[in-house]
Amino acid sequence: MLAFLTAHLEHITAVILFCIGLGTLLLHRNLIKKIIGLNVMDTAIYLFLTSLGYIEGRMVPILQDGITSAAAYTNPIPDGLVLTGIVVSVSSTALMLALTVKLYARYHTLDMDEIILRWRKAGER
Repeated sequence: MLAFLTAHLEHITAVILFCIGLGTLLLHRNLIKKIIGLNVMDTAIYLFLTSLGYIEGRMVPILQDGITSAAAYTNPIPDGLVLTGIVVSVSSTALMLALTVKLYARYHTLDMDEIILRWRKAGER
């Protein structure tokens, strides 16, 4: 059992981080905490993809020393997916934070339930 845990430590860490982020996203009412939880979930997915792409004893996929065999290199696709995901994550976080600032300016609270109640009250008028 211990050998399995040490062999898959990165995967287990990614699952734990994902669960922490999901719990934060679902259980907190504060919008900033929800955004942080979503970012923790993103980070867990990036860790998982990176750990899947790493193969012990292989080199980065840059041709060097005349080695042309594909078996000597790691797979570059997970790294590309992680880089693309980071760019999307940063831009969506910026958008969420900008919307949070606008919501705070309008409703003077970051509590999601309070914002929904005030929004419904304003719609009834």
